[in-house]
Amino acid sequence: MIDFQEVVVEQKGKSRLHEVLVDRIGTRGKITFAEFMAACLYEPGLGYYTSPGRKVGAEGDFYTSSNVHAVFGRLISRELCRMWENLGEPSGFSVVEVGAGGGRLARDILDAIRELNPRCYDALTYRLIEKEPSLRSAQQEILAAHPDKPAWSTPEELSAGSLRITGCILSNELIDSFPTHVVEMTRAGLQEVYVTAVNGDLMEIADAPSTPEIEQYLQEDGVVLHEGQRAEVNLAALRWIEAAAAALERGFVLTIDYGYLADELYAPARKNGTLLCYYRHTTEEDPYARLGEQDITTHVDFTALSRGGERAGLRTVWYGEQYRFLMGAGMMEEIMALEERAGSEEERLKNRLALKKLILPDGGMGDTFKVLVQAKGVAEPRLLCMRDWGSGF
Repeated sequence: MIDFQEVVVEQKGKSRLHEVLVDRIGTRGKITFAEFMAACLYEPGLGYYTSPGRKVGAEGDFYTSSNVHAVFGRLISRELCRMWENLGEPSGFSVVEVGAGGGRLARDILDAIRELNPRCYDALTYRLIEKEPSLRSAQQEILAAHPDKPAWSTPEELSAGSLRITGCILSNELIDSFPTHVVEMTRAGLQEVYVTAVNGDLMEIADAPSTPEIEQYLQEDGVVLHEGQRAEVNLAALRWIEAAAAALERGFVLTIDYGYLADELYAPARKNGTLLCYYRHTTEEDPYARLGEQDITTHVDFTALSRGGERAGLRTVWYGEQYRFLMGAGMMEEIMALEERAGSEEERLKNRLALKKLILPDGGMGDTFKVLVQAKGVAEPRLLCMRDWGSGF
């Protein structure tokens, strides 16, 4: 242990999860912040994503783009149809949504593909992967209009390499919820943040990094942290992209999430990193509050995700802000169609406000969210997101 201020965390109304963590630390010793975050989010029956209750939408703690308007799924469906065409219109085409939640995005995509490209729809299987098994009944219900299209797999099946996919592996706000290591640069060098327990209270302490992978990750990103600067290192994201690449025989990985390239993510001005919590549509900086009852997230390092994909056999073919992706996929056409179909000025206004949220830059969803498209076994993909941004078609 070196020069680092120990931080005692005040816990109010200690929960069952708090007791589990204190017992675990008592048995095993200090745990990494990544292990702590994994328990807060995924501890069976007690974690945020593994306990009952709505997490997304008005009744939950945060919104995703798919909750804003169905046109988000329609635009993704346009790109999926183009991917099918790029693959030579195979008779077996899989869309695999990892972190499928309640199935709303899946429904919007399937509704749109059935309307826009019936041949692609006939070839399609939509596979849903979700860590919380209780959501399957909700998915089945919302996808009832597409009885022959859904299939289900577990995250373990994906990570174990038992899936073989021709098509697209899709995720929307998945990787930001992966447990991350937290590090801090001190006078004596890089230290990792651990969580321990003293007299029943959780406490942050610092010690040498738990694995050499952490320093290697930062070195490969070209990151130099300043003294006193904290940052997150998402080793789980690298393992996930490796598993996705191994499962993908031919096709694309489409990742939508909030984050930055490494030079911006780890800039000195971002002294405290990007870790945030969400509870009832408000942000919270204290991950030790309401254990298991609030979401904990960090921004995605798209440099590392792209680099990890390249190492695993994926080629980065497009990266950019969400608004650029949506505009390339046909946002203007969808806006015009919505205007024509609207039955009243009130409906038109509602649509306009919703669509603005999806593409609004300057801190809105439009530029906070990024899109990364990686490909495998596709020589020269010609995707919709590329068409107005330098692809020449």
